[in-house]
Amino acid sequence: MSVTITDAPAAPAPSTLTSGVAPRLAARLAGIGYVLIFGLAIFANFMVREGLVVAGDAAATAANISGSPGLFRAGFAAFLVVFLLDIVLAWALHVVFRPVNPDLSLLAAWSRLVYTTFLGVALVFHLQALRLLDDAHLAALGTDQAQTQALLALESFNDAWLVGLAAFGIHLVLLGVLVIRSGWAPRLLGVLLAIAGVAYVVDTLAQTLLPDYRAVAPVFLAIVAVPSMVGEGWLGLWLLLTRRFAR
Repeated sequence: MSVTITDAPAAPAPSTLTSGVAPRLAARLAGIGYVLIFGLAIFANFMVREGLVVAGDAAATAANISGSPGLFRAGFAAFLVVFLLDIVLAWALHVVFRPVNPDLSLLAAWSRLVYTTFLGVALVFHLQALRLLDDAHLAALGTDQAQTQALLALESFNDAWLVGLAAFGIHLVLLGVLVIRSGWAPRLLGVLLAIAGVAYVVDTLAQTLLPDYRAVAPVFLAIVAVPSMVGEGWLGLWLLLTRRFAR
């Protein structure tokens, strides 16, 4: 009896294994995503939430929301678009930095998706606050109770988002490492992103561990906002304009 040994199938060529969306196209999509997220997040957080929600005052918050229901709904819509854009952005950044280190790039993408999941959960509380202030709930629960529950829902939004921002901080640290190791992106950009990521994690811990956090909140806001806005803004512009990528 003779046994015929056939050759094993040839392994796919490297170009086949890495085929897909080109890093340059993914970079442009990520850059556009960053620009849109910046505008939408500033509107939703600072113009809507900061403008309508009065900390510790349920009646004033309810009056503001009831007086500007369209603005409050627009804030929800803006956050919802940010939520969807973050999914695309996580994927696009993974494609761009996958040649640097595929495992690290994947972990960075997953970290951003974890943050995005918590943002989605937070949006449920945002919508719940709006529901609690409609005529039916005001009549069923009573004005004071409905307003109190609405403010609690808005505070729950902050809590869910806060937890998510810790994962977002990890995402920025990993993204910073990838930028530094790439050799074709500005190293200073990577350093700024990593600093911003650490600041997000530290701020989340501070809000949970410091009983008098409100007294130092402006300091922590500056510590987080400056490297984050500069680093992420620079990254968005770089992704839109650069022609340098790994081959």
